[in-house]
Amino acid sequence: MPASDRHLYRAASPVPYFSADADTYLAQTPLRELKKEQKLRVLSEEDFAFWQTYGYTVVKEAVPRATAEQLLQFAWDFQGLDPERPETWYEEREYRSDLDRELHIYGFVEAYQHQLIWDNRQAQRVYDAFVDVWDCEELWVTLDRLNLNPPNVRTRDRALIPHTERGFDIRLHWDIDSTLGVVPQRVQGIVALSDTKPDQGGFQCNPELFRDFDRWKVEQPADRDPIRPAYDPVEYPVVRPDLEAGDLLIWNGALAHGVAPNVSADGVRAVQYLSMMPALESHEQLRRSRVRSWRHLTTPEWNKTLLGDPVRHESLRYGPAELTDLGSKLLGLTSWSGRPFADTTGDAACAESA
Repeated sequence: MPASDRHLYRAASPVPYFSADADTYLAQTPLRELKKEQKLRVLSEEDFAFWQTYGYTVVKEAVPRATAEQLLQFAWDFQGLDPERPETWYEEREYRSDLDRELHIYGFVEAYQHQLIWDNRQAQRVYDAFVDVWDCEELWVTLDRLNLNPPNVRTRDRALIPHTERGFDIRLHWDIDSTLGVVPQRVQGIVALSDTKPDQGGFQCNPELFRDFDRWKVEQPADRDPIRPAYDPVEYPVVRPDLEAGDLLIWNGALAHGVAPNVSADGVRAVQYLSMMPALESHEQLRRSRVRSWRHLTTPEWNKTLLGDPVRHESLRYGPAELTDLGSKLLGLTSWSGRPFADTTGDAACAESA
């Protein structure tokens, strides 16, 4: 639904950010042109300039390597896969839908609320990096999942997904409508759970196209694909940033990006999807949904591709994660302003136990 047809909520921030869904935002100034008001916390001046020019930045050791590796082991255990026995990675299973099958091929892990996942979400260095790119302290964290992508063969062969000429392409796409006159502002991120090796695929992007987007778009046909870019790979080469376990990669939604296939013999690419955006504290329905998902371990509702595990849902495996003061604000359990929220869904009881 176009943003003009939905109610827009003002973020709980001195910076005028507006959104209907806490996913894409309208802003007076695009993030690539933002003039910093706050002092940089994690990014250097060079990092921030690179972010605005090329659409992404890498924060080294955003979380400790040991923490990332522990979460990687959880991803194996959650799916009942043995990292030492590749035959377990490709076992046949029934799928609830075509989407469920595609998500399995892409390697998505349907866990959202485990303590280890929350430990990274409420890590100070991770939070500070997102404050740097938004120039805003009052943030919410995405309730997103993990990815564990073994070599794309057999039951995980990407050729099993029908090819389309337009629209979403896992190899390179935008997550916003790039043809809009006012391009929405979106920020996404991943924490690497293992070291990147070239043949294992992983995140790739087109930074030169991001830098040259305004010139490039005027040369495109009026009916161009709003999601999938058509580009000259020589003029606009695709790159794969090097990541080590614990690194955080943040990218602008206007950066064409995707995931390269894993063509290795037995290597696995693993990440946690982790982003932050200005908090929409007045959006009560959304805030309550977020709190409910944390408290009862229900599958988050903010994106239709979030399905929950088909074998044994995480709500049957463990209880709610413990939140720090920062984590409580990043969830929406407590307000950045310090004011209490109305106790209409058990929020107050949650706050007392947090």
